[in-house]
Amino acid sequence: VMLLFGVVFSLFLTALLFLLRVYFVLNSGSNHPPKTRSHVAVLVVAGSGGHTTEIMRLMESLSAAYTPRHYVIADTDKMSEEKIVAFESSKPQSHADVQVQFTINRIPRSREVAQSWSSSVVSTLKALRFSLPLVFRLQPDVVLCNGPGTCVPLCITGLLLTILGIKKVGIVYVESICRVQTLSLTGRILYLVSDYFFVQWSSLRDKYPKAIFLGRIV
Repeated sequence: VMLLFGVVFSLFLTALLFLLRVYFVLNSGSNHPPKTRSHVAVLVVAGSGGHTTEIMRLMESLSAAYTPRHYVIADTDKMSEEKIVAFESSKPQSHADVQVQFTINRIPRSREVAQSWSSSVVSTLKALRFSLPLVFRLQPDVVLCNGPGTCVPLCITGLLLTILGIKKVGIVYVESICRVQTLSLTGRILYLVSDYFFVQWSSLRDKYPKAIFLGRIV
């Protein structure tokens, strides 16, 4: 009986400490400014269609310090890979002693258009299974995303690295310019866990206190 009590108490204490850690991480967020680094490894989540167009516009504004750049796309997405390769090929060469790197990685899509909610749970868990080893291997400094469902399991995995104390992974979310009055489903989820949450309409900033409004940025 005492042994069983000890096991139960240990599990309870572990769960409590884990929840406290989650609470601390979620509530620290942007209160801790990012450290100055010579290079910032960034994981960029590209959706399909408009999402990819917007995220590539964001990438154009980033300096050469954001390297290596690890792009993640859905395994059924062919167009985004072409846009990424074209963008990277157009970038000017950096100094000889700095190797600019980019990789393109694929994971299963979390949710297809018009997919039912029940099946979306299953597909998201499948995507999470592929996201865990990928993010743990790459260990980016920042995850940059703008709305595709694929970014949810990747951001959750980045958050897990921070919670476990392996590495602080900043989560930067930019809501699509198309969202004027309400957040997307992905936005509503990541609003809770992101370090920096950008919206492009003042009406959203008024509804969501955590949101950062800088005008149109893509």
